[in-house]
Amino acid sequence: MSAPARRPVFLDCDTGIDDAVALAYLLASPSIELVGVGTVSGNIDSATAARNTLDLLALAGRTDIPVAVGAHDHLSHGYGGGATHVHGENGIGGVTLPTATRAPEDASAVDLLLELSHRHAGDLHLLTIGPVTNIALALAADPSLPERISGVTAMGGAALCAGNITPVAEANIANDPEAAATMLDAAWDITLVPLDVTMEHTLGEEDREALLASANPFTRAVGEMLDHYFDFYRPIYGERGCALHDPLAAAIAVGDGVTATRAPRVPVIVDTTSGPGRGQTIADLRGQRPRPRDHDGVRTRIVLEVDRPLGPHLVDTLTRF
Repeated sequence: MSAPARRPVFLDCDTGIDDAVALAYLLASPSIELVGVGTVSGNIDSATAARNTLDLLALAGRTDIPVAVGAHDHLSHGYGGGATHVHGENGIGGVTLPTATRAPEDASAVDLLLELSHRHAGDLHLLTIGPVTNIALALAADPSLPERISGVTAMGGAALCAGNITPVAEANIANDPEAAATMLDAAWDITLVPLDVTMEHTLGEEDREALLASANPFTRAVGEMLDHYFDFYRPIYGERGCALHDPLAAAIAVGDGVTATRAPRVPVIVDTTSGPGRGQTIADLRGQRPRPRDHDGVRTRIVLEVDRPLGPHLVDTLTRF
């Protein structure tokens, strides 16, 4: 009996440290096939994000996966310079990787996504773990794109908790609120993975040491990058460690080790005004007691709880990668 086909996934990212962890997880998954990567400015500019991605893929022996540079600027404003205090000057914690021989595709990230959506029509899953400028541009270029996408998993937003870049806004959404609003308005099924749940899943120093001891050079590189990331999170958690934003979104998209147990389908809108609420994700979570309740006709679900801690599963997956 033949093994089940692996589901094709397109990753749109701004390759910083947690993006690198998510990328490693996707490559290690037996359930999905990463068929392409587009990059966008966020943690770092889109060109550097592409270089980081290509170098990481080469380290993993996966030079077959195409990587395309996407939007440098966002829909309403230019690139703001990234988050070097979080991810380091090069986006990956100052770690120097061997330079891959493969270059980015001549096509843009938008073109690559659209091409793969035709090649894998009806089966392609879209995973976004950065600002979604490329996704909005792809929808503008081809409004029929949602018809060929099996589903979208997006790391972003804050429903009932504070933001991480403003009091109410999460960074991926806040970097391009107009693009996020466009993505949420499109006619496809979206699973939004917000700070409410990602901040509850962490790695610690013991986990990092396990990654550093791996025989896999990609996994060891991830362990090295996390040193910088842990420093950023020390005042947030009171000890060295980090949140697992992008890896949790990747794990939910893959669906092997972590399952969303509280993820109601509810209306979600993005504040695109210029006031203090800009970038806020406003989820209608009224009526969710005593149990989650889906709104009729709504295609966006927002993950608030999962069935187990991601950290142990993630470390086990990457140390066996």
